[in-house]
Amino acid sequence: MCGIVAIVGHTPVAPLIVDALKRLEYRGYDSAGVATIERGELGRRRAEGKLVNLERRLQDEPLAGTIGIGHTRWATHGVPNETNAHPHFSNGVAIVHNGIIENFAELRDELKKDGYEFASQTDTEVVAHLVSREVARGASPTEAAHRALKRLQGAFALAIMFKGDEDLIVGARNGPPLAVGHGEGEMFLGSDAIALAPFTNAITYLEDGDWAVVRRNEVAIYDIDGNKVERKRQQSLGTSYMVDKGNHRHFMEKEIHEQPEVISHTLAHYLDFANGTSKPLDLPFDFARIDRLAISACGTAYLSGLIGKYWFERFARLPVDIDIASEFRYREMPLSKNAAALFISQSGETADTLASLRYCRSQGLLIGAVVNVRESTIARESDVTLPTLAGPEIGVASTKAFTCQLSVLASLALKAAEARGTVSAAEAKAMVRQLAEAPRFASQVLKLDAQIEKVARELSHYKHVLYLGRDTNFPLAMEGALKLKEISYIHAEGYAAGELKHGPIALIDENMPVIVIAPHDRIFEKTVSNMQEVAARGGKIILITDAKGAAHSTVNTLETIVLPDVPEIIAPIVYALPIQMLAYFTAVFMGTDVDQPRNLAKSVTVE
Repeated sequence: MCGIVAIVGHTPVAPLIVDALKRLEYRGYDSAGVATIERGELGRRRAEGKLVNLERRLQDEPLAGTIGIGHTRWATHGVPNETNAHPHFSNGVAIVHNGIIENFAELRDELKKDGYEFASQTDTEVVAHLVSREVARGASPTEAAHRALKRLQGAFALAIMFKGDEDLIVGARNGPPLAVGHGEGEMFLGSDAIALAPFTNAITYLEDGDWAVVRRNEVAIYDIDGNKVERKRQQSLGTSYMVDKGNHRHFMEKEIHEQPEVISHTLAHYLDFANGTSKPLDLPFDFARIDRLAISACGTAYLSGLIGKYWFERFARLPVDIDIASEFRYREMPLSKNAAALFISQSGETADTLASLRYCRSQGLLIGAVVNVRESTIARESDVTLPTLAGPEIGVASTKAFTCQLSVLASLALKAAEARGTVSAAEAKAMVRQLAEAPRFASQVLKLDAQIEKVARELSHYKHVLYLGRDTNFPLAMEGALKLKEISYIHAEGYAAGELKHGPIALIDENMPVIVIAPHDRIFEKTVSNMQEVAARGGKIILITDAKGAAHSTVNTLETIVLPDVPEIIAPIVYALPIQMLAYFTAVFMGTDVDQPRNLAKSVTVE
């Protein structure tokens, strides 16, 4: 969600800030704004909607100034409009903010009693007034910022600028990520390295509780008590990627088509294809010695973990407890000291997942992180980082990150099975060989785009859709439904096929398409029975299966999408592609904003 960019430079910064904010569009937003200081005075331009609206505003009313802050806002407090857009001002203080100030109501009442008036509905304006009140009381700008920070409760990343000082931006982080970018005679702040990639690849990530005094030629970082601290400067990977759509209509389409390559890269990081073995991993725990594995994540990452549960339990005979992170963090589950924990996040900044990680840390568990951003907070706070090599994923609806997460989890399940002696050397070698085939099969599925596009056109005429699957196809059914509702806004639900008679069958009629994910496996006939129940009630079936499944199905379907025959362990990876493509083409026909669907954010850094 929300994006921050700030520059203390030596050329006009407003156009640079807007360009950098474009690199954060994937995070999701509904308004944008920029503020600069010119000749000691603050200037500001804001606009509702997309950055193109802000650009038009700046063309009509340019902003000069070599210091500035910019923001893309995802509405939490207050509707998305220009008044609530950032930056917010208060008596010579300008501020942008990611996150939620949990005690804002209490602070707002206090400030109103002191005579401060509020122009917006946001929690952010409270912070601006707090800082300006401290300045009015005689504090220096940095002292004022520090005093205000100590009053705040909640999650926040902040960039603060002061009228009359063209060589100072104060940044702060408590939850949502914030990085300092180091330049030559110029300095930067950004929500992630991608935003700062055009300017620098020398990055310092602030830690929770840090606040930074950023000037053109230096940065000083302090903890919440005001003690100066040192944070590691590192080379960012953000500059090594070109974030553009290439020849594709949308980032999501591009990322779907990148999957054969990134799946291959990810699997090759964990598996030795030449020798048919797993590569050594420097894990902080021994799979042979732990008795349980706790997995937690949110959204699509949670569904990848749910598929991983099947793999760990089936192949390694390792019991897995899996929770949605927003539930895990509050239910205070008892954890065995002989367990390990695994957290999955594309961004590595997901607030609930990070809170769950910290709960496990407090309980003494060793922790692994499956993340796509190696410099992320979750990665840094884990005992081992298990990277997915998907590259930046710009589309809000996850595609390649999901299949790369599955690739990591399959590789880890194999590693656990080897360590626990639940597979023989020959079986392990066969599994490596099967996993190595996943990119090739994924490429074959992409060639079905014309058929899937045809099905999507039909699907776009309906308001409700059910997805059914058994075994690992049950989480895939939920993922298919999630993708469809995210980007097409069609109501969709995923169910275990065996649950059909326990409620969902009441919804079946001629206006209810039912998408069934069913490769011809050991439980295929059970799923066919469920399909017959749907057909008997007039439901329109779209079957995703393989050649053998298509041949053995006795049910009439609206469409049968035939995938290659694939080994069981890679079926979830391969079958993920058609459900992504189906959602994508449906959204295109519906005319929705595929890459930035309404109300959604790429990185959820608050509860």
